[in-house]
Amino acid sequence: MADEEDDPGFDEDLDDGGNGADAGQGKRKRLFSKELRCMMYGFGDDQNPYTESVDILEDLVIEFITEMTHKAMSIGRQGRVQVEDIVFLIRKDPRKFARVKDLLTMNEELKRARKAFDEANYGS
Repeated sequence: MADEEDDPGFDEDLDDGGNGADAGQGKRKRLFSKELRCMMYGFGDDQNPYTESVDILEDLVIEFITEMTHKAMSIGRQGRVQVEDIVFLIRKDPRKFARVKDLLTMNEELKRARKAFDEANYGS
C-alpha cells in the first residue's frame, strides 16, 4: 500500500542493520514478541516458539491493528479513533463483539472500584 510508505510512524520502527534475507526491506522493531510468545504457549505451542512463527503472528497483529485504526478513523470523527468506532466495526463478529463488551464492562468496574478505594482512603 502506498499509505504505509507515507506514514511517519513506520519510519521509527525500521532498522537499517542486518544482513539476513530481508535486509533489503528493513526489520521492524518487534513490539509484541514477549506477549505473543506467552499467548502461543498458553494456546499449546512450545514454551520457546520459533522466532519466525512469532514474527509472522506479530506482522498479522500489526496489520490488523493498522487496518482497524484506519477504518475507525474514516467512519467516526475524522482523524480521531473512539471506542464507539471500534465497537461499530466489530459489531458483526459475535466473538470479537462479546470480548470487547466484556473488556469495556471490566474497565468500568475497575474505574468504580478505584474511585471507591480512593474515596475510602483519601476522602473526607
